[in-house]
Amino acid sequence: DVTSEAIFNNQEASFILLAKDNGILCGSNIFSDTFKTIDKNLKIKFYFKDKDFIKKGYIIAQIKGRVSSILKGERTALNFISHLSGIATKANNFVNLTKNKIKILDTRKTIPNMRTLQKYAVYCGGGTNHRMGLFDMILIKDNHIDAAEGIKNAVIKVREKWGKKYKIEVETRNLNEVKEALTCKVDRIMLDNMTINEIIKASEMINKKAEIEVSGNINLKNIKKLLKLKIDFISIGELTHSVKAFDFSLKEE
Repeated sequence: DVTSEAIFNNQEASFILLAKDNGILCGSNIFSDTFKTIDKNLKIKFYFKDKDFIKKGYIIAQIKGRVSSILKGERTALNFISHLSGIATKANNFVNLTKNKIKILDTRKTIPNMRTLQKYAVYCGGGTNHRMGLFDMILIKDNHIDAAEGIKNAVIKVREKWGKKYKIEVETRNLNEVKEALTCKVDRIMLDNMTINEIIKASEMINKKAEIEVSGNINLKNIKKLLKLKIDFISIGELTHSVKAFDFSLKEE
């Protein structure tokens, strides 16, 4: 930090982390770790913990120590906690709408090297993590189906390879694919980018023979149309791929 190193020597001060939005706190540990990586002698005290609801004007934490160290880590630490608290807050907004009757899932639409943190933020907001990677659940998507020439062929191949080791989910684009997935007795059927009428018909067809997940361009406005439907999960890429940062500022006391 050529600017701070030129202006400050060993001066010390106390700074506060101030919330400028309302929402869910997430990222306190990585905020602290960022500063500790720069200067292990900094003293950091949080007044709230991850998952807590915080309001505009709340003092969230205090940092004491060398001014140059605090200013060196300021932006990176704020980037982490602002991004993660933004995700947690958005996830919480969705969860509050569904009142836990339908589980809110994240997706793999995450920033490279940030997936673990982003999924942790979804969890802090009350959401549920879907797959962490390609290794912890079978998800037969449209490209698998097209290349395998059908859902049935894809499911047969999966069962030949893995048996019952993994749960099997199939992404479907229309009611005919829903019918085909049902004949395969899979664990979960994803209804991808279907209309409300199609989702209603699909859920009647499935009739508890498999879990139902709805996905595709869902936001806080259009999700309200899904709340009375007989579905188990709603997966939302928006939770992680285009979240608005939570507004914090770091100011000297």
